[in-house]
Amino acid sequence: MRGLTLFVAGLVVGMLVMQLAAAPDDKVLTLSHVGISVKDFDETLKFYTKTLGFREAFAFRQPDGKPALTMLQISRDTFLELTPASANQPPGCSHFALQVQDINATTAQLRQQGFKVDDPRLGRANAPLTNVFDPNGVRVELLQLGPESLHRKAMDSWK
Repeated sequence: MRGLTLFVAGLVVGMLVMQLAAAPDDKVLTLSHVGISVKDFDETLKFYTKTLGFREAFAFRQPDGKPALTMLQISRDTFLELTPASANQPPGCSHFALQVQDINATTAQLRQQGFKVDDPRLGRANAPLTNVFDPNGVRVELLQLGPESLHRKAMDSWK
């Protein structure tokens, strides 16, 4: 069942990427990251950093010091976003993110195709982003990584 779910998710992602890549000026550049919500944040962070060797690219904390989000770098251009699970966000995959060339042009293209897309905003990692939901309700984050974004700084420091 899990394999079938992953297969179907892959098909949906592929179809969305193909729709986004259809216009030459509004390109999806790459898969940026996958976001997961986790029950035991510290244990999960330890697993991905110590066991699998992913590098911590950047992190945000709540005012009380508890983790809010940690971005782990899998390869130069690919990340894993960890957030604590909550009543509003149960454990599991929360979204995936695509890096786009021009967030405003991509937003306009998706709206023209009939998708409901939030207005782009500057995210806390200093990258313009927006969200769109695929026909199955899967959240797709679209982001544009300029030189000032924390993602780009981590990518540029990759060795």
